[in-house]
Amino acid sequence: MAFPTATRRRIMLAATMGGGLLLGHGGFGSAFAQTQVPAPAPKTGSGNAGHYRFRVGEIVATVLSDGVIGGPPRIYAGDAPEVELEEVLRRAFLPTDHLTLNLNTLLIETGGRRILLEAGAGQTMGPHGGRVFANLAAIGLDASDIDVIVVSHTHPDHVGNLRDAAGAKAFPRATVFAPKADWDFFVRGEPDLSYMPVPEAFRRRFGASIKRSLEPVAESVELYEAGREIVPGLTTIAASGHTPGMVSFLVHSGSDQLLLTADLAYHPVVNIDRPWLPGPDRDKEAALAARRRIFDRAATNRIPVLGFHYPFPGIGHLLRNGPNYAWVPSGWQF
Repeated sequence: MAFPTATRRRIMLAATMGGGLLLGHGGFGSAFAQTQVPAPAPKTGSGNAGHYRFRVGEIVATVLSDGVIGGPPRIYAGDAPEVELEEVLRRAFLPTDHLTLNLNTLLIETGGRRILLEAGAGQTMGPHGGRVFANLAAIGLDASDIDVIVVSHTHPDHVGNLRDAAGAKAFPRATVFAPKADWDFFVRGEPDLSYMPVPEAFRRRFGASIKRSLEPVAESVELYEAGREIVPGLTTIAASGHTPGMVSFLVHSGSDQLLLTADLAYHPVVNIDRPWLPGPDRDKEAALAARRRIFDRAATNRIPVLGFHYPFPGIGHLLRNGPNYAWVPSGWQF
């Protein structure tokens, strides 16, 4: 049975105000778990690979999936006309009521150290995260093998895996690096999250989940400013707007580079092929300026890009398309 637009909106609003799941099937659409429970490892021979290995010059790089989150497409394309948004999603063979977002963490091995870029969500944003540990095991590693973790910003889908079910550090040996401006905003204070296009109860859980996830590393965290080279071959690039301190990452070795765009865009269909603005951006003008500046850099210099939320493994190129851009996924490497 088809409902009129106004009725559909009332139904969605009622769902957001109820208990249990919020706004969909995960991500900005799910209530946060109170404890961190690792997702079960897939049975041998079942499912698909959640790891993808390649090189950036002399650096060995591996995309490790932490699973997926997601929610109503409107959240990720806040200024999109409703009819046009639905048509764009249909043409891309995507559902019109739920947009799935991947969680593509990146492990780089360089200088005798293993560095994980983004910790992943765990199950702080729905039941389908927390798979990074199983995917580490699939390449012969575990959490104790990680030396450094660098997060681009402190939203739960980027820090959720830092706390284990017992409240301890999930990566026992890792030094965690986080942007200082995000730490000041989300952790040291009581952040005003009224800009987020979700109900107030969800915002409270969102803020609490950040603090809870970061508790185990609070005494040892290394706070950094954008522009810092964390280790040789890994440089941070200012990209504030989505959050006060968000950065992009540039992985570089010799003449080879890889640009990680963090949450400058959520899904290529709505934020690259269409220039619609993500609703969760705190400062939408600053986020738009960062998006254009960094996308221009990738397009002009033909730098491969890894998108944290893009379809796995999230690697491709940005192509200029008039005043906008187009996403060109890279071919699979065996």
